[in-house]
Amino acid sequence: MDRQIVYPASIPLDTDFLSLNRNTMVAIGSALQAVLGTSIVADGLACQPTTPASLTVTVGAGSITQFGALDTLSYGSLSADATDQTVKMGINLAPVSFALTPPATPGQSVIYLIEASFAESDTTPVVLPYVNAADPSQPYSGPANSGTAQNTQRIERVQLQLKAGAAANTGTQTAPAVDSGWSGLYLITVNNGQSTAIAANIVTHPAAPFLNFKLPSLTPGFSRRVAYAASTTFTVPLGVRLIRATVVGGGGGGGGTDGTYAGAGGGAGGFASGTFSVTPGATIAVTIGSGGTGSATGASGGTGGTSSFGALLSATGGQGGQFQDSGSTPGGTGGQGSGGEFNGYGGYGSDGQNSTTVIGGQGGASLYGGGGRASTAGNTAVNGRAPGSGGGGTYNTAGNGGQGAGGVVILEY
Repeated sequence: MDRQIVYPASIPLDTDFLSLNRNTMVAIGSALQAVLGTSIVADGLACQPTTPASLTVTVGAGSITQFGALDTLSYGSLSADATDQTVKMGINLAPVSFALTPPATPGQSVIYLIEASFAESDTTPVVLPYVNAADPSQPYSGPANSGTAQNTQRIERVQLQLKAGAAANTGTQTAPAVDSGWSGLYLITVNNGQSTAIAANIVTHPAAPFLNFKLPSLTPGFSRRVAYAASTTFTVPLGVRLIRATVVGGGGGGGGTDGTYAGAGGGAGGFASGTFSVTPGATIAVTIGSGGTGSATGASGGTGGTSSFGALLSATGGQGGQFQDSGSTPGGTGGQGSGGEFNGYGGYGSDGQNSTTVIGGQGGASLYGGGGRASTAGNTAVNGRAPGSGGGGTYNTAGNGGQGAGGVVILEY
């Protein structure tokens, strides 16, 4: 940032003060450009019905930015500078009201557009005192004692205007086009016979350049982490543009025994992980695959459910541990992930052993840990321990195979 230098006993020049103002504007504009870029950005300017209700709406205080020339006109004694550019900000501190008129024809509606632009102007004229070189004790009134008033402020504001579309049969009315050099902020629908405007009549223009997040709401990349063990809907927070997601399918249930042949362990759910671009405010379905049911006597365990993060990532559940009345009983196969940068299979459940020692199969391990312990005679099979792991198979005819563990979805942003 450039700074003026003055010296003791020197006479300050008007350009010292004007240059200070311009340099400050350039510094602030450069900071705005570093954060917001050079596109038009609006903030605040909320449009609301009046209280008490009427056919008038108000646009509240707010701001709008514009990338443009430093000064297209001379700034006091400083020459115009239309070559160098910076980001400028127009600020409105007071609300602006607009009256709406409903269509006169029954069955018709009209859409109003509220649009905004950056406006800069010189204002606040004052007749200033000037030094009279011939007689300093008698100051001049205005330049050369002309009595002429001169503008004393260059102000930057948000210029707002209301534009009506063409009235048409309700449901066929169209919004007016945004004028060149302006930005659409709101669309307001008014019907014939309507006497008050309500919030439902006001919608944000689809191309409105509103700032949808503030710096305090931003956090360093992937510093927030949340794990879901039940299906839900995730709303992308304001300011979030990237999400790293990991999904694990549900584990398969352990197989049961008939007292002679052991049940095998259930397979673990597959997994997938990836980083995705998202839109703030968007909603994404989070689906958690349930764990497969541990089987009863002489039956195979249930297959685990599929976990997913919208249409971005998916991981199928592990197969249930098998039961068969001859030879070794095959363990359940692991599920499979898809859609991510990393896609993997869940661990297979261990086979049930039906030789000299009859032993149930161990549940398959998932991305996050081991499955349920197998049972031997007199023991009960254990449910899957880590998310997505398989349940253990059983040899105890008094108990079922272990339940597969439910899946999980983990989000980092």
